[in-house]
Amino acid sequence: MTAPLYNTEILRLAATIPHHERLDAPMASVEKRSPVCGSRVTVDLDLDAEGRVAQLGLLVRACALGQASSSLMAAHAIGRSPEELAAARDALTGWLAGGNGPPDWPGLSLFEPALPHSARHASIRLAFEAAAEAAEAARAGRAG
Repeated sequence: MTAPLYNTEILRLAATIPHHERLDAPMASVEKRSPVCGSRVTVDLDLDAEGRVAQLGLLVRACALGQASSSLMAAHAIGRSPEELAAARDALTGWLAGGNGPPDWPGLSLFEPALPHSARHASIRLAFEAAAEAAEAARAGRAG
């Protein structure tokens, strides 16, 4: 018997998204949308002097899986570098596509029941894609 796609932990995470308010004047803001289901996640962020995420703001309009993934990303993004966010995004994408083991990011193994449901993968990736892109844009803007 396979684990349910939507379980208590997914629903708890979906209901408790940290940093769930937009930033007033972020260094970068990126919105990602899933063409499959219409889920949308907007990530605002600021980097500190060392180039790590200092502040984060989210607007999440997604299914429970997208909300739960946003929650996990946001709970652990502060202090991460753009490279770390890009690595997490790439590892998540690879794992969902059939790669080995869940990415090295707290809690992502929770999405193992979604692996056979490729239509759900885009919403799970949204927050990580938006965060990685926003961090890179913020770094590029700081350098310019």
